[in-house]
Amino acid sequence: MIRLGAVGDVVRTLPAASALRLAYAGAHIAWLVEPASRSAVEGQPWVDEVLVFPRGEIEAALRRGRFFAAARGLFSFALALRRRRFDLVLDFHAILKSGLLARVSGAPRRASYAPPFARESAWLFANALARVTPRRISRFERNRALVEFVAKGASASPTPWRVDPVVRARMASAVGAGAKPVAIHPGTSASTPHKRWSAAGYAEVARRLRDSAGVSSIVLVGPVPSERALADEIVAASDGAARLAPATASLGELAALLEQCRLYLGGDTGPMHVASLVGTPVLQILGPTDPVENEPYPGTPSRTVRVPVGCSPCRRGCATAICLRLVTPSAALSAARELLAVGDAG
Repeated sequence: MIRLGAVGDVVRTLPAASALRLAYAGAHIAWLVEPASRSAVEGQPWVDEVLVFPRGEIEAALRRGRFFAAARGLFSFALALRRRRFDLVLDFHAILKSGLLARVSGAPRRASYAPPFARESAWLFANALARVTPRRISRFERNRALVEFVAKGASASPTPWRVDPVVRARMASAVGAGAKPVAIHPGTSASTPHKRWSAAGYAEVARRLRDSAGVSSIVLVGPVPSERALADEIVAASDGAARLAPATASLGELAALLEQCRLYLGGDTGPMHVASLVGTPVLQILGPTDPVENEPYPGTPSRTVRVPVGCSPCRRGCATAICLRLVTPSAALSAARELLAVGDAG
């Protein structure tokens, strides 16, 4: 199976991999992924092998003008892939790059999506196309549809994410004894700052959760350098209601940390989907993000706070980000209380 790309896209494919294992219990399942998301796939019991596309090495060679070295690296990887003699490839990514990789694998059956979910003519490299409707559908449902397309009648319920017990114990110790905290993740990728809600908003919610419900918060720091400054700003403005979260060195550690939390609060990011996959209730604060395509894992309690202005959802974002500026701390606090009550009742 192929799913390259960002962390959020990869982790949303994990339930599909689990469903694929249930449908093909005796098969050898390999997942082709890029380095940034490798740790999300490693350790999952339904994946036998993780293949890593050498994106970093190829891009580095191209930046230095070493075009022959880049081509040689790409050819060597494609040749090694073809030698594996796969019987079936599922291209969940469905773009030109993933389509080409599926084709060079030499697999006699290559399943992917028909347009509009396949882009950049990726459908030309597949010989089995799933036609998924409706056009607006969550990524989780889209991925499930491709598994059902190749494994007719597959209906077993997948396991979303397996947390390593040793890592779970280590993260529980790092969080400390006492009531579980709320996890706040204010950051986004470097290319999507328009998806970030204000530090002042997060800090106010943390203060009011402490004052009204006695709940403390931890603030996650992502790999983007600017995220540390944003997290520090929230902690400083929270009047002691929030502290920095324990550091995590992998997505497996992040999953174990989020499993220790009563609630996740943040935008449309990979960590949000990780939280939903380990069963932690999720409160999304959305601006330009499509709330249907990017909804959390079904079955996990969740709420979405957004103001549906006329130009939202959109993919470009804008400097004014009025859709996010209109989201109030009171609206986020109300949704957070609802989810905390659901957790207490459960």
